[in-house]
Amino acid sequence: MGSPSKPKQHSALLSACSVATLWLASGISPSYAAEGAVGTLMEEVQVTARKRADAELLQDVPVAATAYSGDQLEALQTRDLQSLSFKMPNVQLEDVGTVKNTANFTVRGLGVNSSIPSIDPTVGVFVDGMYLGVNAGVVTDVFDLEGIEVLRGPQGLLFGRNVTGGAVVVKTARPTDEFSARVKVSTTDNLDVVTAGSINGAISDDVNGRLTVYYNDDRGWFENVATGNDNAGASDSWFIRPSFSVQLNETAELLVRMEHGRMDSDGVVAQNRGYASYEIPLGDGSYQYPSATEWAEWAGILGWDNSEDSFEVAQDEEGYQKDEWSQIITEFNKDVEFGDGTITNILAWREYEARGLGDIDSLPIVGFHADSSVDQSQLSNELRYAGRFGRTAITAGVYWFSQDVTYLENRLLADGEGGTIDWTGGGVQDHSTYGLFTQADIDLNEAWVLTLGGRYSSEEKDAKIASIPLNYCTLSGCSNYDLDDSESWSAFTPKLGLQWTVSDETQLYTFWTKGFRSGGYNFRNTSWNFKPEATDQEEQSSFEIGAKVDWLDGRLRTNMAVFHNSIDNMQREENFSSPEAGVVQVIRNTADATIRGAELETMAALSENLLLTFNVGYVDGDYDKVLGDLNGDGFVDDEDLGLEIPRLAPWTYGIGLVHDLSLGSYGTITSRINYNHRDEAPYTDDNKGMLSEVEMVDFSIGYTADSGQYTVSIFGKNMLDEVTEGNDTQLPVNLGGIGASFTPLNKGRVMGVEFIYEL
Repeated sequence: MGSPSKPKQHSALLSACSVATLWLASGISPSYAAEGAVGTLMEEVQVTARKRADAELLQDVPVAATAYSGDQLEALQTRDLQSLSFKMPNVQLEDVGTVKNTANFTVRGLGVNSSIPSIDPTVGVFVDGMYLGVNAGVVTDVFDLEGIEVLRGPQGLLFGRNVTGGAVVVKTARPTDEFSARVKVSTTDNLDVVTAGSINGAISDDVNGRLTVYYNDDRGWFENVATGNDNAGASDSWFIRPSFSVQLNETAELLVRMEHGRMDSDGVVAQNRGYASYEIPLGDGSYQYPSATEWAEWAGILGWDNSEDSFEVAQDEEGYQKDEWSQIITEFNKDVEFGDGTITNILAWREYEARGLGDIDSLPIVGFHADSSVDQSQLSNELRYAGRFGRTAITAGVYWFSQDVTYLENRLLADGEGGTIDWTGGGVQDHSTYGLFTQADIDLNEAWVLTLGGRYSSEEKDAKIASIPLNYCTLSGCSNYDLDDSESWSAFTPKLGLQWTVSDETQLYTFWTKGFRSGGYNFRNTSWNFKPEATDQEEQSSFEIGAKVDWLDGRLRTNMAVFHNSIDNMQREENFSSPEAGVVQVIRNTADATIRGAELETMAALSENLLLTFNVGYVDGDYDKVLGDLNGDGFVDDEDLGLEIPRLAPWTYGIGLVHDLSLGSYGTITSRINYNHRDEAPYTDDNKGMLSEVEMVDFSIGYTADSGQYTVSIFGKNMLDEVTEGNDTQLPVNLGGIGASFTPLNKGRVMGVEFIYEL
């Protein structure tokens, strides 16, 4: 059957940007002082989005981005990347839930729903210039950072593959020659305790050092009615991060950052939301598959609330998750006379290992339990030059990346006759890629800058896959494989842009660019109908217009953008419930699509001690052409074409206030409150799984001594006790009846206290 298609629809873009800007401007006080938390949050952040020799101010860079300095992250009571998930327009930075510590990031409606390590992300994560090759082990803590940048839209020119949605750039704090030390201790009402510290200073005239240590003991938050455990979801994690810099001579510096960490936790905490039994007619009567609550009642558990408003779970297997990682990142910088430029080389190595057991059926029975392991090692190098020749600023470089990944998964499944099916499969992959890139920013005159650039990328993947139902493996390795394959891909991603500096306070920009996402293989093949063959790469074309304006002598800052993205060969992980396999995950190119939208971020100093923040994002998307049966009805037709694009939440918006109350020589009291909203969005391609609409309210009240040496604060997160999900995957009716699901949960309301001491 042919693939249906429809004309692209172009709706009017938002007028909310200009309306919000005028409304905010009307209430601005005539002056303010850059002190306290208000001053910290209004400070302009330096970013590395264009990979220039020196960092640039965010307001000067023609890129849609949200950036926070380390001090700003502390002012916002930020613990990890997930804490920022609701504070930016059109951005979701969340854990997938299936396997802890696994990113499920989405920007502008582009994301993946997968914990399979062979699946490449749409939002790339870069730590100190190192690209993280798998999405496992990505949800990192943000203690002692120099800053975070979230770049929205494709970043294929300077960041390469797998950044079609955007890029998250994490920069750890650098060693400096000025002595400093800080300690942070926090705890919550559920005894989620964090103890962290750092010390920094000169070791010798030419060598500076920094040591950061972090420990988190989370005693758990959820109630598991099947085991009687009121502290399900406990975890214990730590890392140590030594770094040093060496001034080799007047023009050369070497920076080395190392990190080793470990996490031991309970397995996934998830609900089964099956709400009614499912009846199957038989020749001599009928048979009913029990609902999730009926399964619980048969296990002697009465009154279990598995509704969308409940945090109660009923898992007989609480499982475990163990992650361990080590990494070394070296950065060499050499100033050269050629173009008054800088040569930078970033050589990075990372090794990641994980083992976990999860109760996927989320019932007090052995219906679907999964035990898995990941072993990944990567090595990368980027050599680049940045300099200026007259009116032209040049950034050019070469990049190389290699990784080996092994994944094994055991499934223990109910066979329907009182026994179990025990299958193990997985895969191994050798992966290498290289890229060549250059970008030229040409000053046409004092106001106009033309951007021209391009990147050529090539990669190869050698994969062996043992489909799980064939049971060729144990968790120690595989004796046979049903796929032994090698594929290569290449792409050229150009960029053409124009920037107009209207005044010192205002810039307008526009650009067209392309991006691509790697083709790949499915290590978790459980289908008898789909062979684990390689997918084609996903390609994207993007057009964007943006503006960055500082009003009223910098007291009001507004950044806005509108965008239009066309995606060809969208690569998706489709989830289908299966009585035999529990869930069948199929990785394939599903559709061509168009996504467009707009976003606005605003900060306004209403007075010298009161700051208002506001953001709004809108995304709309449609399939233009579908390449397969998305809803599982056996046909490729208009029913598939009319489905919503997964993880595309139409509206996100938020508003916040930060207030500093000066106590004179006694110090300052800082109060902060934030409200953020995100629309409901489909999770699965067939739109049967849904992510709930969320209204998120956070607050903090802190006291800082006049010396600035210590701060004590109380904080609250998710004060409306909203239920949010990591994912919502449908299960077969034999595992919970109608509406049976595997729905990992995030924490509800949390309150706590934090103490920070600095020297």
